[in-house]
Order: sequence, then structure tokens, then C-alpha cells
Amino acid sequence: MAAEFASKGDLTEKKTSFTEIGEGLYAFTAEGDPNSGVIIGDESVMVVEAQATPKLARKVIDCIREVTDKPVSHLVLTHYHAVRVLGASAYNARQVVMSDVACAMVAERGQEDWDSEFQRFPRLFEGHEGIPGLTWPTTTFSDSMTVYLGKRRVDIMQLGRAHTAGDAVVWVPDQEVMFTGDIVEYRSACYCGDGHFGDWGDTLDNVQLFDPASVAPGRGDALVGRAAVEAAIDCTRDFVESTYRPAAKVAARGGSLKDAWDAVREECDPKFADFAIYEHCLPFNVSRAFDEARGIDTPRIWTAERDLLMWEQLQG
Repeated sequence: MAAEFASKGDLTEKKTSFTEIGEGLYAFTAEGDPNSGVIIGDESVMVVEAQATPKLARKVIDCIREVTDKPVSHLVLTHYHAVRVLGASAYNARQVVMSDVACAMVAERGQEDWDSEFQRFPRLFEGHEGIPGLTWPTTTFSDSMTVYLGKRRVDIMQLGRAHTAGDAVVWVPDQEVMFTGDIVEYRSACYCGDGHFGDWGDTLDNVQLFDPASVAPGRGDALVGRAAVEAAIDCTRDFVESTYRPAAKVAARGGSLKDAWDAVREECDPKFADFAIYEHCLPFNVSRAFDEARGIDTPRIWTAERDLLMWEQLQG
């Protein structure tokens, strides 16, 4: 019997936490569900990641209101995925920031991603009827940009391809804290279905060059202290490499996608089977790893139809 599709059967509401990771800096986390970040400046607030719907975004806003009454002036979206961006309207931010690559990906595949993710993980789209449409930035950047929240400097940068081609990180130098989006995870499977395995390790190296004192990862608990940050980066690196390496070996000998699935499971299950959304991510990860190993540099667009065909091929 095939496993239930993706996370369609995951109906358990997660406990949220709002953790201070530096002075005026917070990570909103939810036991492996998508995280958001909060940066409090002199007169306003920057939020990193919007959540999937305005209703879910209001949970983040409620946490912000527990620590400050300053308005949200900036919303930074580290990449284009629906679960990260479709709640943007709730913040009423005057600037919504994405990399230019991420913005192009909204145009290229944003609707397909929305349809796909809604089918995969309906619980994360609570209140979906309140989404006004695709989220578009008011501001885009190439490579990097700097925002001043009063005297507080915030650097928004692309450090390389990883989870997507348009990934951005947010660096707050006065506290040496980074918001990494899904480049770094903690005890949660990396979703690699739109990823770039060959670049991900170099991008993690670039994160490490900043020597962050704390990190808000894309999923999982806030990482407070350099030891916790290094451990999470090392684990993320191991996850990505352990997924790609066996799939690439299968591709090199002319094996099938199902052969790659079996090989990746053999290597990854013993180490990562208890991670959040592991079973959800694995088929998409194997499919992308197999494609990349065969020379397909740009991830193929996932659609609701393609999702189901792939799932049946690997899980049926």
C-alpha cells in the first residue's frame, strides 16, 4: 500500500515558540513547521518570512506585539516558496524584499508552487481563503542590499544557491546573528526538490565565514550559541551530501529513479528518519538529486499533477 501523499495526513497543530536570539532579535519556531524571524529597530520592525497565509502570519504578529508596539516596516522573503510568502499581506509592510532571482521564480513558477504545496501540506494553509494572490516584492536586489532600521544595520545577501537558486540570508552585524531561511535546518529534513546540491555545501561555507553567534534556521529550533550553529550546519551538510551522493552513483551507472530512491533511503534512513517532514521531502529530494546528477541544472517545475505521478512511481 502506498504511503499517504506527502503531508496530507499531518493534521497535528505544532507548539510555537518565540525565542530571543540576540538583543531585539527573535525566532518564531513551530516544531519543524516554517520559521519566521523578527528584527526590532529604533522605530520599526523587520520580519523575515511571512508564513503561508495571513491567518498564520497573525500568530507571528501576536508574538511581536508581546515585545514591541513598533510597526512592521519591512518584510524579507528569503525565497519564493508558497509556505514562506503567501501570508505577506497581513504585515502591511511598506517594503517587501526578495532577491531578483527569487522574484523571477515567482513569475516563472509561483502559481504552480502554490498549487503544489497546498496539495502536499494542507495544514500549513489554514485560512487560505484570506490569501489575496501571489506575493510580489516592492524591492528586489542583486547580490546584496543594506537596510537601516534607525541605527540598526541589516544586510540582506545572496551567498549562493542551495534550497533554491534565489536564496537570501539576513545578517544583523551588531549581534552577529543570521536568519538563513532554508539554507540551514535543525532536526528537520532539507527540502531539496528545487535545490542545487552541487552549490549547497559552498553556500554553507559562506554562512560559516560570518561565524554567527546565533542563527534562526528555516525549520527547527532557534540556534543560540556558536556550538549549536556549527552542529546544525554540519548536519545540514551531511543531509544534503547523503542525499546526493547515492543518487549520483545510481545515475552514473545508468540506474533508474527507483534505484536512486532505494540507495538514498539506505544511506539516509539510519541518520535522518526521525527528522521533521523527512518522509514528505524524500521523494522530491531523490527526484531532484537524480535530475541534477544527469546534468539538469535548473530544477523542473513541480506541479500538482507531477507531484502525484512521482509519488506513485516511488511510493506505489
